[in-house]
Amino acid sequence: MHALEQLNNLFRSATLEYSEGKFGKVLDTLAPLLHSSEAHPEVLNLAAVCLRRLNRYDEAERYLRSVIAAHPAHVDARCNLGNLLRDRHRIAEAEIEYGQALAIRPDHCKTLENLALLLEHDNRLAGAETILQQCLAIDSTNARIWNRLGDAQNTLGKCAEAEHAYRQADAIDPDNAKVLCDRGILFNQLHRTTEAKAAFERALRLSPDDLRGQIGLAVALHMSRQLIPAEAAYRKILERDPEESTALNNLSAILLDAGLLDEGMSLSERAVASAPDAALTHASLAYTLNFLSEDPQTVLHECRRWAQQHENPLLGQHRPHGNNRDPGRRLRIGYVSPDFSGHCQSLFMVPVLSNHDHDRFEIWCYSSVATPDAMTQRLADYVDVWRPVRQLSDERLAEQIREDQIDILVDLTMHMRDGRSTMFARKPAPVQVAWLAYPGTTGMRSIDYRITDPYIDPPGTDDRYAERSVRLPDTFWCYNPQSREKVQPLPALSAGHVTLGSLNNPCKLSDRTLRMWAGVMERVENARLLLLSRTLPPHDGLIGRLRSNGIDLRRVDFVPHQGRESYLQTYNRIDIALDTFPYNGHTTSLDALWMGVPVVTRAGPTVVGRAGLSLLSNLDLTGFVAHSDEAFVDIAVDLANDLPRLAQLRTTLRARMEMSPLMDGVRFTRNLEAAYRAMWREWCSIGDNDRV
Repeated sequence: MHALEQLNNLFRSATLEYSEGKFGKVLDTLAPLLHSSEAHPEVLNLAAVCLRRLNRYDEAERYLRSVIAAHPAHVDARCNLGNLLRDRHRIAEAEIEYGQALAIRPDHCKTLENLALLLEHDNRLAGAETILQQCLAIDSTNARIWNRLGDAQNTLGKCAEAEHAYRQADAIDPDNAKVLCDRGILFNQLHRTTEAKAAFERALRLSPDDLRGQIGLAVALHMSRQLIPAEAAYRKILERDPEESTALNNLSAILLDAGLLDEGMSLSERAVASAPDAALTHASLAYTLNFLSEDPQTVLHECRRWAQQHENPLLGQHRPHGNNRDPGRRLRIGYVSPDFSGHCQSLFMVPVLSNHDHDRFEIWCYSSVATPDAMTQRLADYVDVWRPVRQLSDERLAEQIREDQIDILVDLTMHMRDGRSTMFARKPAPVQVAWLAYPGTTGMRSIDYRITDPYIDPPGTDDRYAERSVRLPDTFWCYNPQSREKVQPLPALSAGHVTLGSLNNPCKLSDRTLRMWAGVMERVENARLLLLSRTLPPHDGLIGRLRSNGIDLRRVDFVPHQGRESYLQTYNRIDIALDTFPYNGHTTSLDALWMGVPVVTRAGPTVVGRAGLSLLSNLDLTGFVAHSDEAFVDIAVDLANDLPRLAQLRTTLRARMEMSPLMDGVRFTRNLEAAYRAMWREWCSIGDNDRV
């Protein structure tokens, strides 16, 4: 056999072994050829690729450089050297090799693809997008490249372009589960859950064990409020992988909303343990603690733990701020939220945004709303600058806010869903404030102040928070009900019995709450209890908890989640609203009062457990505030036995609300602006000073 024929036979054998993933076997096959002083460049190139796959980087690099030294125009060797250097995080060197390969062959798709991969890994997505588009100009039939282009465009916030790219990939390769999953993820992000479910179902028909498909379908079911099948889907995922963090976190949310507090909390803790670097997952745990803990220090400890894990690594990104230090100038205020929409947050933002003094304050909003609606437009009309930023990463959003030279940046979400805490951790504004999401703490050094009031935070409570507390004179909340739904006569007069009610999220129904309610029902003959449930019938776990805490289920009725007008009409069925503990009702209590329904509340040691006290103090109705479980029962029972007083409250509560600080938008906003001005003056006097 001639030497050339032997070489060809060995090379063919090695190429077949490479296609089968037998990289060590390839090296054995090529060994006789590698030791030759005149080893063929293709032999060295193939050996180098195998060595790289086996993490033998130094040998691989030596072979590739020897090929390039002898054959400078060897494009594949230059591309493979670029891949090796990229693997070793020698980004600048890798980029040079790709560039030299493309200088020789500008249409070399393999090099273009790998250069795009380098740019993606280096977070230069705009550059990756351009390179991938060059690939498609050469070969528009490559489904993989279309899909990667969709991924890059999705991350860049170019949702329409990403959708087009994914559709192209699907048209070329309709049996590709990855393409379908990526499309489904985009549809979930856009809240187009019907299309998302269809994409994931197709993917799972092709690849039933695809974990991304299973998670994506569960998320789509969850987002579309199909909670029973969503729960089943998450549980099935956890049977396969008990530590899958997304399934743990999302199942936790479903169970908490169903009223299964202990299991929901346990799952949230497991989710954090399984994904300690997932900031939003940990934020969910930090927020959830507020529903269960009666110790403010426990909540502060978890929030500080969040900050240690997720804020501290970003403190090095803090830079001095060049904002004009004139204490009396017009200030630029930035509000950040994913809920500038028909979300209940609008009930509190309309009074503020519609009453800001634009001569003294320039108002900016950074909106991460997934599905803008009529309320989104209404809020946008109140402000000077409106920025849709949902598709911006926290890093990019922080840079945008710094470029906008915002003076005071207000976090309206904190550790709730879709919060931007890791953006605030980068300190893009000189003064940063937490307000409205819930009265509490972020645990963060990067948040300077928290807005509160004298009732939820009496003197002596400042050590419960990482931020400095700024107490507005009257109230934490200013309310606009966004409805003129009529108050109907007291239902007990026609029903022949008193109806107690709570339309709070079942996640607030602690065992202590249920025991207090049971005590009321035991003493009020024939009273009925009306509750909200996310599903009808309610979750078996909630039914079990009601029964075990002494509530007669024959006297309980449930209503589902409803649109705002139907929800407000439900208060026409309720005589007395029973508050929850340790997390009081906030919006729900205001809604009840607006609809003429008195709220009996239990005040506690935590800030979220003093909301009822604050609201009722502003209405001069502190007689409905209990400071013990026994007092709660006594107050509710006395009120239930006094139908004339209930009827009088029914006809006067709305007017009392309208005349109170709770609905005086001008007064509230002037007080808020005064707080902002005081914060600004302090920054002007001391400058940037990260708190330790």
